[in-house]
Amino acid sequence: QVQLVQSGGGLVQAGGSLRLSCAASGRFFSSYVMGWFRQAPGMERDFVAGIAWNGRKTSYADSVKGRFIISRDNAKNTLYLQMNSLKPEDTAVYYCAARNDGVVVATSREWTYWGQGTQVTVSS
Repeated sequence: QVQLVQSGGGLVQAGGSLRLSCAASGRFFSSYVMGWFRQAPGMERDFVAGIAWNGRKTSYADSVKGRFIISRDNAKNTLYLQMNSLKPEDTAVYYCAARNDGVVVATSREWTYWGQGTQVTVSS
């Protein structure tokens, strides 16, 4: 069982930066693939970024590639999402997620554990 607690987020102007954190409970964080998703009002939950258990492989949605950076610190059981050059279309509730099936996948239903969500609002 893994519990994920998110922090960070808030309101920022376009072009600004924010960092999200996701702290995991449990002893086996380092064995889980981790990811970030986001959901805008009335929309589906979309994949943003994912990272392998050892941090050596990352993947990103095309819409955030070059602007967002996913990372993890297994010693601290924490996942991060650094968001730079933010745009109004990045406005959404952001969720961290974990799965223990070894690979990053973009389909939200394939992920097992979820954080509580945190609002990110980018003003123009």
